[in-house]
Formats: sequence, structure tokens, C-alpha cells
Amino acid sequence: MPKAVELKRGHVIEINSNLYIVQNVDVKSPSARGAATLYKVRFAQVPSGRKHEETYVGDDIVKDVQLERRKVSFLYKEDDLYTFMDLEDYSQYTINSNIIAHQIDYLTDGMEGLMALLVDGNMIALDMPVTVVMEIVETVPGMKSASATGRTKPAILATGLEIQVPEYIEPGEKVKVNTETGKFLSRA
Repeated sequence: MPKAVELKRGHVIEINSNLYIVQNVDVKSPSARGAATLYKVRFAQVPSGRKHEETYVGDDIVKDVQLERRKVSFLYKEDDLYTFMDLEDYSQYTINSNIIAHQIDYLTDGMEGLMALLVDGNMIALDMPVTVVMEIVETVPGMKSASATGRTKPAILATGLEIQVPEYIEPGEKVKVNTETGKFLSRA
């Protein structure tokens, strides 16, 4: 069983017979002598997505879950179910849209680089890369002189997601988007 000091983003543990995935770990080091470092951990319950917070001391023991990570690609959406295919043995996993609701806007057909988190052969969560490349389908025409300014304009991506991009970006260009913040990073 791991200690709280070993928890990282994406780690799955069991609390009160429920599965939780680590979303964020804040480390607080008190300045007093002899005081223990505190780890404030934000979780999302799997599969419901309900938020939960716990504070641990570094030596606290947490209950680990046997988790399997498999490389998958996105196949298709049918009603509220999203289907992914294992890239090694071609088996398929489905997951409900409410579990991956905050990631749906970044999924494109055939998308690879995804990790399925499996417990007992069932997909419980999807781990996406921090950045994805997406195509801009609609935005106002770019301005040549806009490269020196920091102004932005709205742009709609192929999945329907709207983000703010610099004024020099044109429709049809591919851009890198941060999946955690939903912000434009650079041209692809």
C-alpha cells in the first residue's frame, strides 16, 4: 500500500469502498520545526465524477486499487456511450458520457494517445494527453499586423469547442490546446 507522499495525478485509490482518482495534490510545508508536511488531495469519484478532498500527512497509508492502463483510440459515440479500442488486442471498451463529460470536447474520431483506466476489465476513466491538436473550423479572418498584439478572438474547433486564439490565426489551421485549461497554446 502506498503512502500519501507517493500520490500523483491519475492515481486511483479506494476510500470507504469507493474508487477515487487523484485530480490534484497540493503540498503544504509548515515553517514550524517538527511540523509534518501536509498533502491536500483533490479526488474525483469514479465513475460518478463527484468531487472529494482529503488532507494527509506524508506517512499516511492509502488503499491502492489494482488498476490497468491500456492504450486506446476513440472509435465512435452511440447515444450516451463512447467506445474506445485497445491498440494492442483490439478489444473494445465503452464508457458513459457523464464520466468523461469534461473531456468530450477534445475527442475526435480515430484519436490516439489516450489511456483507458481499467478495473476488473471495465473502463472507469479516460486519461487524455495534456495537449491535443485540433483544427479551427470557424473564426473571423486573421489580421496580418496582429502578430505583435496580445489580443484574441473566439474560434470554434472541429468538435464544437470554442476557445480564444490570437488574431493572426486563420480558419483551417491546426492549433495545440491544453486539455486541462481549455486554452490555446500554439500553432500545430
